[in-house]
Amino acid sequence: MVSGLVFGLGAALGSFLNVVIYRLPQGLSLLYPPSHCPQCHTRLKPYDNVPILGWLWLGGRCRHCKAPISARYPLIEGLTGGLFLVTFWGWGLTWWTVAYWILLAWLIALAFIDLDTLTLPNPLTQSGLVVGLLAQAMIPYLQTGSWSNGLRGLMAGIIGAVLGIWLFEGITLLASLALGQTAMGGGDAKLAAMLGAWLGWPGVLLSGFLACLVGALVGGGAIALGVISRRHPMPFGPFLAIGALLTLLWGDTLIATYRSLFFPTL
Repeated sequence: MVSGLVFGLGAALGSFLNVVIYRLPQGLSLLYPPSHCPQCHTRLKPYDNVPILGWLWLGGRCRHCKAPISARYPLIEGLTGGLFLVTFWGWGLTWWTVAYWILLAWLIALAFIDLDTLTLPNPLTQSGLVVGLLAQAMIPYLQTGSWSNGLRGLMAGIIGAVLGIWLFEGITLLASLALGQTAMGGGDAKLAAMLGAWLGWPGVLLSGFLACLVGALVGGGAIALGVISRRHPMPFGPFLAIGALLTLLWGDTLIATYRSLFFPTL
């Protein structure tokens, strides 16, 4: 019962994320006009707008003009609901669970916007960084009642954010010099700073490593298969989001395994 409610909450938020992903890059209002068909502009009925089920009921087409509705809408709703559920199973109903739900929402929006537009909007990365620092400061205080713990959490977030933006700006500079063209956009460094605020410096390092690993595998495979050329621009934000997700779910285990293999005496 509780798992169903958690999934439903995530799917409902995923429905709003679809709006953010579509409208924010175009500078459109997130609230007005209400949800409507992008072809005939007919306002959706409440029962047509039910996450996942609404798309299934309509058979993936607008009720009025029969224009196809992208399957990505229910996929994002299902993805958000699933990630909310996995997070709930891992942490229970805690302050950190709620915080990580917020982080996941930001990452999903940023990843899909980057896929669509090759941009990572400043309003999302900057607000995500601020919310991350607030979570690092407030949750330890709420858990222990100690402002000193909250201050330590805030400092950990600030250090992670600074390391994240410096690290990726350095990588961008070196890669651009090596390739003779811009290797990454400025938004990637800002997203790394946001991840540092949420995950701390060990988390942003691991997220960056995993993002590069997954990006190299996907990009190398796409080039080998002839899907893209070596000069074809590829968004890195989705890989950073994947790296952050893997770090969130299994980061402690991965870091502990790394230390046991290479630094067993520490």
